Amino acid sequence: MQAANADCCATGDHARQSHHSEKTKSNLITRLNRVEGQIRGVKGMIERDTYCDDVLNQIAAIQSALNSVGKLLLEGHMKSCVIERIQAGEMEVMDELLVTVNKLMK
Repeated sequence: MQAANADCCATGDHARQSHHSEKTKSNLITRLNRVEGQIRGVKGMIERDTYCDDVLNQIAAIQSALNSVGKLLLEGHMKSCVIERIQAGEMEVMDELLVTVNKLMK
């Protein structure tokens, strides 16, 4: 990896940042825009007194879409930031990762 990327996951005096490719960032934003639209749709369904089962199915679709975004972010995080921080001797990143994975699995 390039030295510039190592600074992206730095801790301490440096702010931590991700370093997604433009393609990945665009993919994530597209997915999140879709989720945002789905949420607005569910709000409208509730305002129109739509049958509960239909609303619940839309909520399940939203949760699935958010899980997909989370999986993509987690994969990128593990393949970049986590590896870089381990290589830099920052083993505490593993505890941080485990806390994050536990939150995602709730």
